[in-house]
Amino acid sequence: MLLGASSFAAPIGELGSYVHSVELYIPKLGVYEGNQLQQDRLDRVLDELSTCDLITSIHAPYYADVDTYPKGLVVDTADMARSHFRLMEESIELASQLGSVVVVIHPGRIRQDREHSFRNMVKNLRRLAAFASERDVMLGLENKEGTDPGNLCCNAGELLKAVHEVDSPHLGITFDVGHANLTTRGDPVSLRHFAKSIAREVVHVHLHDNYGQWTSEYSGDVHMAPGKGTVDYSVLSELVGYDGIYNLEVFSLDDVIIGKTKMQGIIGSSGNG
Repeated sequence: MLLGASSFAAPIGELGSYVHSVELYIPKLGVYEGNQLQQDRLDRVLDELSTCDLITSIHAPYYADVDTYPKGLVVDTADMARSHFRLMEESIELASQLGSVVVVIHPGRIRQDREHSFRNMVKNLRRLAAFASERDVMLGLENKEGTDPGNLCCNAGELLKAVHEVDSPHLGITFDVGHANLTTRGDPVSLRHFAKSIAREVVHVHLHDNYGQWTSEYSGDVHMAPGKGTVDYSVLSELVGYDGIYNLEVFSLDDVIIGKTKMQGIIGSSGNG
């Protein structure tokens, strides 16, 4: 099992003692001023990364309407201007530079009309996939939580439809197990069906836990360590043939350690810490 963790959980150097991979979470990496990339800040991150033997993935900017998310990095893939494409392309360029396994991207938001928003998203994803193809970078479209009715691509059918309509070998799926648990309302049978239906397209996996239901905090998307909520992680056995990164998308080093122990008990790991 190739286990990773998101860069917001702890300093990169600390994560290297526990996992094989780091997902560079661009919105909170501190390398932007507004929506302008600051090369000197990025160079400091890359210098730190160079001291670690870590595989990388990238989490590109996305849409969020919370005070803790940097406003200059809000990107809705269903409604993109030139500046939004530039932001996404900078993440793809960084992935190309680092040889990253995948760039995680979020689906778009539903505006007045779901079908219109979906079509705009597919059009924009085609453009991003073409850019990624030129740089030999894989994109992973992440399933979002169905507890937020404004999200596209929460259910497996719409997620697969988007990937198939883009029809690029450089766009697959980032299977977010926590989001799927919310979409399936914590039902393990439905969660297994979700995973099985998308398994052939999965290029990346996000691991975190929740209670499978809406709450006033982030619509229930609380990103706890695996084992603290209701997710049945035996669902990962449905990803037949998948040998990529399982990224712990949690908020602290303690939760990385808890999640690592939990996942080793379920799947087993070669471990490095």
